[in-house]
Amino acid sequence: MPAHVLSLDETLLHQIGHEAIKIARVQLVFDDSAAVIEEAAAQRFSQINPHYPGIRASVSSDLLRALCTAVEDIAVGSFGAARQNWMGQAWYSIVTQTPGRLTPIQRLPHFDGFKPDQVAIMIYLNQTRHGGTGFYRHKSTGFESVSQARYPEYKASLEKDVKSTGLPPAKYITDGAPHFERIADLGAEFNSMIVYPGTALHSGVIDNHVPLHKDPREGRLTINGFFAPA
Repeated sequence: MPAHVLSLDETLLHQIGHEAIKIARVQLVFDDSAAVIEEAAAQRFSQINPHYPGIRASVSSDLLRALCTAVEDIAVGSFGAARQNWMGQAWYSIVTQTPGRLTPIQRLPHFDGFKPDQVAIMIYLNQTRHGGTGFYRHKSTGFESVSQARYPEYKASLEKDVKSTGLPPAKYITDGAPHFERIADLGAEFNSMIVYPGTALHSGVIDNHVPLHKDPREGRLTINGFFAPA
């Protein structure tokens, strides 16, 4: 099992949209990215979440500890959080669902939860023609993130949108039309990581015309996870 050496030397802070949502982007995350990919290839992947359009395998406890430390350092250095222990979960993930089989909820941007201090990470470990992570604004409400206080209005407005114009077609989200507009996409540079609030509306940028392989060495392999102060 490789030693998971994570570097935060090249960390940039972006602010996107009208809400100035903070996203930290780290380049050259792993000292040995090839070893991490081989570790992923040795795992047994399965569908462990009905909403994720693909397969996943949990990362090792060693890697999870390294990620917790990295997220804590980013939260302090880039987001101005107080120094405290961070905990979370993370998975190797590969998008495999064909566009025509996407469920209605998979055709819309989503958010990861209501906790204001929870962040999500995405590490890109593939060199496919698929993209990174898009961030979106809901046109009817103008919301770029969804808090617990905003949720009733967001839900009612989105249901009204869908009733009026119907669900988007069965394919991966591109510009977000007709109900959303994309406000940012920081790309999917190999061995880079983004850290962003779990309340932000987002979706993977998947090319509907590029094959989706299940092999971790060939498919859209990422590491994604959710972290919050313990």
